[in-house]
Amino acid sequence: MRPRHGRRRGTLTVTAATLVTLCAAQTLTAAASASAAPVTDRATVSAHAHSATAHSATASAVTAAQDRAARDIARSLGDGAWSTRLRTDALKSSEVSVTERASGQLKSRLTAADQDIAKAKGLGTKTGPLLRLRLGDRSMRSALSAGTAPWVAAAVSDDDVTSVTAYDSQGRAHRLDARKAPTRPVYVVDVDSSKALAAGLDVLREELVKEGVRSAAPSTVNTTASAAPKAAAATDGYWTTKITAVELSDDEEPWIKGAAEIYTLVSGFGQDGKVRVDPVDMPYLDYEGTVYRPNQILVNWSNYKYNLADAVMMEEDGSTNYRDLAKAIAAVLLTVTDQGTYIPLVNAILDAIPNDWWTDDPDYVDSWYTLAQNNNGTYYGARGNGWMTVEPYFVQQF
Repeated sequence: MRPRHGRRRGTLTVTAATLVTLCAAQTLTAAASASAAPVTDRATVSAHAHSATAHSATASAVTAAQDRAARDIARSLGDGAWSTRLRTDALKSSEVSVTERASGQLKSRLTAADQDIAKAKGLGTKTGPLLRLRLGDRSMRSALSAGTAPWVAAAVSDDDVTSVTAYDSQGRAHRLDARKAPTRPVYVVDVDSSKALAAGLDVLREELVKEGVRSAAPSTVNTTASAAPKAAAATDGYWTTKITAVELSDDEEPWIKGAAEIYTLVSGFGQDGKVRVDPVDMPYLDYEGTVYRPNQILVNWSNYKYNLADAVMMEEDGSTNYRDLAKAIAAVLLTVTDQGTYIPLVNAILDAIPNDWWTDDPDYVDSWYTLAQNNNGTYYGARGNGWMTVEPYFVQQF
């Protein structure tokens, strides 16, 4: 299961006194910057309200499509040969691209559900099938292998859900405890978050640029230090901040909840003095409570005017419309102007996301205020949900 982080539960404990000081300094910076970019003008408030409505519609559309797919797959299990093939695939792989495996009427119905999800999330038609199927919990493997007929349920995004609906091959609905995995095997249908996020970050960047916010393509910042891009403005290279280690904290959550994908929005003032946001995909963050050593570049300092930038870490769980997210962020950030000194942008980005988004997706994981080019060491996020060890890294041009 991938990292999941409750919006009200920060559980990571800081053990070193020096790191406590760093964390406290970030928190104080957050408080001091709370008034830097208030959401007050009518246009921003209007955009905020529109985004809230749009997100609710996106979540409903994605949930409805997944639920239709779950019922359709459950009914299809009456076909013995297909049921056997699907069981073999589910036991062999952690994720099954069910639309590609299906045929006939089922394939048509799943393709329609895929298209509805892509449209709701603001993704293009070239994204490809997004629906996937997985076994709900490892404890179900023995029963499935023994031939117990599985039920099928749609994944949920809400951390606090208490029950879920699963369907049998007759189309009958069954209520299951969301906190305790059932003994009967259950196939879970959800969105391929990895594929959706990769496509979504491209859309996010394109929409930010359309709205007037500078942004680098995800591919130019989501890279390891050994394969970093060249900076056109530099003559012999440029400085970056590299992540050498990162860990996110644990949270107890529903067994059915879909896997999440982590990404970070790096923000600051560009060389032209205007706000910019650079999305960074972090696909390696597969498990909570595990230390990863990605050697990944987080900030390309040649893109920024000041020696400071902010980072807001998020997770994608399935219901994000990236076009709406870009518009919501742009509506607030465009009200922030360069005053000749650095202004932290974390609060502005968080303010841009409507309150109802916190009840579902995208989840806010953590944030790092005022990262500097010379930062070298371990830094805990302002929420205490994670830490990163970073160091300066110079990218030398050939």
